Amino acid sequence: MPEETQPPVIPPVNATPVSQPAEQTATAPTGTSFNIGEEFGTAKRNLPPAKIVAIAIGVVAVVLGCFAFLQRATPQGGGSIDDISTADVAGQNAVLVTVNVTLRNAGAKALYVHTIKGTLKTDSGEVSDDAASAVDFDRYFQAFPALKEHAITALTPETKIPPDSETRGTVIFYFPVTRDVFDKRKSLSVVIQPYDQPVPVVLSR
Repeated sequence: MPEETQPPVIPPVNATPVSQPAEQTATAPTGTSFNIGEEFGTAKRNLPPAKIVAIAIGVVAVVLGCFAFLQRATPQGGGSIDDISTADVAGQNAVLVTVNVTLRNAGAKALYVHTIKGTLKTDSGEVSDDAASAVDFDRYFQAFPALKEHAITALTPETKIPPDSETRGTVIFYFPVTRDVFDKRKSLSVVIQPYDQPVPVVLSR
């Protein structure tokens, strides 16, 4: 009996061969693709140029300086030294000085005198003295009649000067210098400090 043979397998005419998946040649990116420093920002990226900042600071400083200059404290009043008389104090190398002053109130409210001080500037330095109390005037005038010749009503602490008004008065000071040094002085000032005022009224001659 003849051997049976299997018929050959013939593939379909329209069959498409199955291709194997191609090997991936590209490498997938790893990590982030943005600059995290830029995400948070930097002074270079967020601030204006240094020149503009410097100009702005300069303008602000000028404005503040002008405001401070215009708003600076000034004396509420003014006045003048009208007359000066002196008397030697024997044995003390000192002089007593009577000074007549005019004090004007240029402010919008009453000026009240708080303290009165005299300052004498000489070639050798500066000396100061608080004004003598008005209750001692008669004693000084009896001991030194020359002081009374031009004296008027004493100018004392607590004196009130209404707005746009003035007052005149005499103050007495003791300076430990000789008459010659006093006569060759650089200046004599009466410093009047009003209540509630930061700047005193200074009268010089």
